[in-house]
Amino acid sequence: MPSTGGLARSNQAPRYGTLPGQDPHPTGPPLPSNWSDQGFLFNAPGPTVLSSLKHILFNNWINVLLVFVPLGVLAGLLNWGEVMIFTFNFFALLPMAKLLGLATEELALRTNQTIGGLLNATFGNLVELIVGVLALKEGLIRVVQASLLGSILSNLLLVLGASFLAGGIYYPNQTFNVTAAQTASSLLAIAVAACVIPAAFAFTVNGDNAEQLLLDVSRGTAIILLIVYILYLTFQLYTHTEFYQDSEEDAEEAQLTLPVAIILLLTVTVLVSVCGEYLVGSIEAVAKKGHLSDTFVGLILLPIVGNAAEHVTAVTVAMKNKMDLTIGVAIGSSMQIALLVTPFCVIVGWILDQPMSLNFSAFETSILFVSVYITNSIINDGKTNWLEGAMLLGAYGIIGIAFYCLPG
Repeated sequence: MPSTGGLARSNQAPRYGTLPGQDPHPTGPPLPSNWSDQGFLFNAPGPTVLSSLKHILFNNWINVLLVFVPLGVLAGLLNWGEVMIFTFNFFALLPMAKLLGLATEELALRTNQTIGGLLNATFGNLVELIVGVLALKEGLIRVVQASLLGSILSNLLLVLGASFLAGGIYYPNQTFNVTAAQTASSLLAIAVAACVIPAAFAFTVNGDNAEQLLLDVSRGTAIILLIVYILYLTFQLYTHTEFYQDSEEDAEEAQLTLPVAIILLLTVTVLVSVCGEYLVGSIEAVAKKGHLSDTFVGLILLPIVGNAAEHVTAVTVAMKNKMDLTIGVAIGSSMQIALLVTPFCVIVGWILDQPMSLNFSAFETSILFVSVYITNSIINDGKTNWLEGAMLLGAYGIIGIAFYCLPG
């Protein structure tokens, strides 16, 4: 019997039985690739330009702060005062960090796992990279060092602690892949060594050329850290992918069209550069007016800008009991700062002829060591609860008080 329609399913019995005399296995032309029998003849249409714009503006509550983007640019152009420039551009960078993450994820969905991982590694900490390079151009070495250290501490203690606390409110005990978490923590231990050794070298070596020797040690160490990070990407994306695959993760669908995602990435990158330059240019004046040290501004305030997206994401997924993703966002971001952004800033300082080194103060190096040790101790068993989150937040609060009281 000939087929009654062009969408007949070949070699499959009709869903609700057959009529008398009807062939139970009708034949016909092949089905379209987007055939679906889940209530529609075809899958839902892909994103449009209008739906993409709606998703960009309304996908997260933090986007209400986008109003500060034009205010920040105008404050810088019209010279409204250092405090206004710093405040407006500080709040302008918060939602743009999230939008950068959105654009990167949308582009990663259209690539394979390897390219997607490289995109996330490259653009995941773009705000920190841009602000760091701009500060280096201004010669604010201490601000750059403090902001890098602050980003690591913020992710390890503040973001992870808030995530454990928020998740623990809904789930008494939560578990995660301890192997992947300990791998990232071990890499952080390498980063701690990369800070301790130059500091010990600077303490040991004296003489007229001591500063140049310290820069040589720091630059050589930075190159090695970048090589270690490349090896880590190979480990994550090629040789041991099973440690980084979440079997419960739902398949994601693109929410933006490809042209919109590309334009969003380029536009936000330019805006981050503009607002970041105004922000960096006003740091010294704001620190003096607020009686704050450059170290406190770099270590506590600036990391809030770069880590806003990670903070929102990590807490949200922790409340959904997706702890592998939470660990990946918080500890993974700290590891990227330590092994990618920090050595990159040292190399950029080398190019710009700025004495950017890995010689953090003894106080800062000690705090980094203690923070990594506390985090390793908490995630060692692959389980967590709200009390451990409160402990991490308490440690971050103690560090914040210490740096606030630290003389400039």
